[in-house]
Amino acid sequence: MADRVVSWEVRAEALSGLARGVSAVELSESLGLGSVTVSRWGRLSGMKLARGRHGGVAPVSLDIATPDPGRGYRRLTLADRSFIQAARALETPLSMRKIAAELGVAPSTVSRELTAHQVRHNQQPRYHAEAAHLVARQQRSRSRPGTLEEPVLRGAVVSRLNDKLSPEQVAAELRTKFPDKPEMHVSHETIYQALYVQGRGALRHELTVEKALRSGRTTRKPQSKLPGRGSRPWLEGAMITDRPADAADRAVPGHWEGDLVVGPEKSGLITLVERRSRFTLIGRLPGMRDSETVTGILQQMIERLPETLFTTITWDQGAEMAQHKKFTIATGCPVFFCNPHSPWERPTNENTNGLIRDFHPKGTNFNKVTDHDLAEMERLLNRRPRKTLEWAKPREVLFKNITGVAIAA
Repeated sequence: MADRVVSWEVRAEALSGLARGVSAVELSESLGLGSVTVSRWGRLSGMKLARGRHGGVAPVSLDIATPDPGRGYRRLTLADRSFIQAARALETPLSMRKIAAELGVAPSTVSRELTAHQVRHNQQPRYHAEAAHLVARQQRSRSRPGTLEEPVLRGAVVSRLNDKLSPEQVAAELRTKFPDKPEMHVSHETIYQALYVQGRGALRHELTVEKALRSGRTTRKPQSKLPGRGSRPWLEGAMITDRPADAADRAVPGHWEGDLVVGPEKSGLITLVERRSRFTLIGRLPGMRDSETVTGILQQMIERLPETLFTTITWDQGAEMAQHKKFTIATGCPVFFCNPHSPWERPTNENTNGLIRDFHPKGTNFNKVTDHDLAEMERLLNRRPRKTLEWAKPREVLFKNITGVAIAA
């Protein structure tokens, strides 16, 4: 019997039967239709049907309303879908906005539902609640083995996360290291899913680090609206506007950004980051933060690298650099200062200090952190592949700047 002479009510009854697990053969006998026609209707609605007299869809409980705790949205239940069907079947159908308001969902949810589960009957779009609910539940229950189930790849991902690489950095490094082994490639989204979704974040429990990701912030930190600081005569002639122009575009190596990372009992670290390569130097403060101490340790830090690699240093307006002119006389490297409350003028250093807080959270007493731990943190930061460097590592870029020759990762 052709579709054009069958009423929608008959077709809807067939779809309801299929959704409740009745085979196409049984339905064809009870409705006086061909089993091929009933099966085709089911497939056109999106159902997955098995063949044979006892075929049809695998039974699915249509009456369960599955809650979604912790989600910012809820999935539609069979009752919701039945309301949508009834509302759209009225002589004057309710609008999607009115349906959404009744169900307490977004209008886009209703729109997507009607688009995804539309059935055409006699060239007219129709919606069938039970068929739509079955298809939605079938789609949710499909199990797809995750890429990270492969032990070798999973081990490679875990080891790099333990080195405090981000998922995006892990994915990029694996593609770089194994260019001819697609089985060792994984997207950063897959890693995020394994960390936070699949098996309630089972991958997190395999890590030795406390946090899988360094940032716990959900929104961007607004720029400060605080007023400027008072007069500081030692800033005269050393503001960021006085800095050489070639320091701004990162094209030339040798321009650095610096700051303190402080802890209790006057403990702290000095951090220096080269703007072009993102190479990081870390020095320990000996329980004092006065300007003479800070500039003295800073001088020792820059002696670790060739003098030609230090053209400028950009700092905030902290009083610890009040003696910067003495430092410049001793090293030949001038210091320039950001505007008040403007950390975005030292973005590389701010980002690096955030990475350091991933190793040592706020409240860490750096007097109790060993020299070995500080050296290991510096090593890991300088071997971390960086997106902004097209996934090269800071130590590679810096060494190439010095010698003109690339080194192995």
